[in-house]
Formats: sequence, C-alpha cells, structure tokens
Amino acid sequence: MAFLRRLQTIHTLNRTVGVSESAYLLGSSRSYPSGVSIVPEIYSQNISSCLCKDHGALPWTHGSTMTLRSSLAPKSLIYLNEKRFATAQPKAPAQARQMGALKVSISSPGFIYEPYAPREAIPFWRRWFTRDGWRRTKDDIILELKSAYAIAKLRKSGYSKQKFYTEAVDLYKEINTLMANGDKTSLRKAVTEKMYSALKNEIKQRESMWSSVNWELIEPIIKMRTLRARLIGVDRNDLNKVFVQLTLEFLAKQKFEAYDSKGVTVAGDKTKEVLVRDIWVFEKSLFHPGAYWRLCGRIKI
Repeated sequence: MAFLRRLQTIHTLNRTVGVSESAYLLGSSRSYPSGVSIVPEIYSQNISSCLCKDHGALPWTHGSTMTLRSSLAPKSLIYLNEKRFATAQPKAPAQARQMGALKVSISSPGFIYEPYAPREAIPFWRRWFTRDGWRRTKDDIILELKSAYAIAKLRKSGYSKQKFYTEAVDLYKEINTLMANGDKTSLRKAVTEKMYSALKNEIKQRESMWSSVNWELIEPIIKMRTLRARLIGVDRNDLNKVFVQLTLEFLAKQKFEAYDSKGVTVAGDKTKEVLVRDIWVFEKSLFHPGAYWRLCGRIKI
C-alpha cells in the first residue's frame, strides 16, 4: 500500500504541473559561478524511508505527502550575478555621462543554464526499492518541474510549440547553410554573441582545410523533441525579466561534401544521405521588444 501511495503522489504532482512537453525534460543539474541557482524545493517527511556521435557539432567541424512551496515561481529561476553584469557593461563616453546615465540592454546571458545530459536508465526495482532510487526519482521530478514552469511562463507570452518547431527548423537549416557558405555577416543575426565567436572560429578552421563546402538538409526532419526548458532571471524583483532557453534534439538526414581549391572532392559525398543527431539550445528574451529566437549553444553527448 505504501508503494501505491508513492505512485499516486508522483502522479498527482505531475498532473498539477500539467505540461506534457516535460516528458522528455529529464537531465543532469550543474551549478555555475556566474549565477546563483535557486530551484524549487520539495519537502518530504521521512524521505529516506519513502522516496527517491559527436553531437551538436556541425558536419564540417568537429511516499509520504510532498508539498510544493508556494514560492515555486521565483525559486525556479537562476538569477544573473549583478556584479558580473556590472563588469560586463561598457563604460559610457564622457559626453554621454554628462548628459545622463547610459542604459545598456543585456542581449544574452552568455551561458547555457543546466545543459542537458541524458540520465542513466536504472532498473525498476532499484528506482522504487532503494534509497538511491528514491533520491533519483526526487531529482527527476524537480528537473521536470523546472522545465514545466519554464514552458508555462513561455506560453503566457504567446508560445506555440508548432510555430516554434517551424522556426527552429528554419534556423537549423539557415545556420548550417550560412556556415557552409562562410557567411559570417548574416550568421551574426541568427546566433548569440558568444555563439557567434565560436562559429566564426570554426569557419576559419574549416577554410584552412577546405576551399568550399556543399551542405544540404533532406526535409522533412525525421524527429524533433524538446529535451529541456530553463529560465534565467535578470531582476529578482521582476519575474517578467527573464531569458528562456529551450534545448531541442534534431534527427535529420543530410548531405555533405567538401572541396579543395581546385574543386576536387576531399571529404564527404553529396550523393549519400547521412543520419545526423544534433542537440541545439535556442534562447529568447521575454522582456526585450522585438526579441526573437537565436542559437546560443550546441551540446555534445
């Protein structure tokens, strides 16, 4: 009976969240020195006795009753370190300082909050009949709650899964094409500042080996799914000032071929389709007017 009560407790908690997209949102947590991680806290009575290939790179590079605190919303965010941003803001020119304060708009946090990593599968008996399994179940629930809250927050701003997936595929195709063409000017608009610096170096490295590249995406995408959703807060006193990061998995067929300065094929074969799995992180500000989705990172697993 105790086992059935634990199952009912977890089921009720998941129904409370009410976001089906969190089904795939399990992963590892990691703290960052540049921010203070404040996550939802789940308290349980007697918890010890009742609870619980190069991916992401572009082709040419390398229970007892648990109670959820009412303060879930603010505790589901990581807040940017104010000191960190104070050092990152450019100094205003002398003339501007005389005229008044210069308002600086933060366009990207510059890091991926809790990067997705696959969770090791554990046997049913271990999950439900060992203390390590109970702790693991608790951690998994917390991870799902954080993703569910981020998705719920995003929906209030008009988020549509279908529309976002369409935009994500367009971005995926556009960025890969721009990389293949070496178009750094256009690439800057589709990615965050830190990501742009990384991709620019990849283009430079590729151009030192190959003269040109042909890349093609075979549509439609075979599979897409949301792996994780996270929020990064800017102001503790204003929960609307947040960035959202969505981690997506792409499974798609692609064609790739590289050439030397004489046009001779030196790598790949554009007549063959290759199955590629990429994990990309897209970011968007929910408080900057006219903000749009941009690539902020790729995850290698």
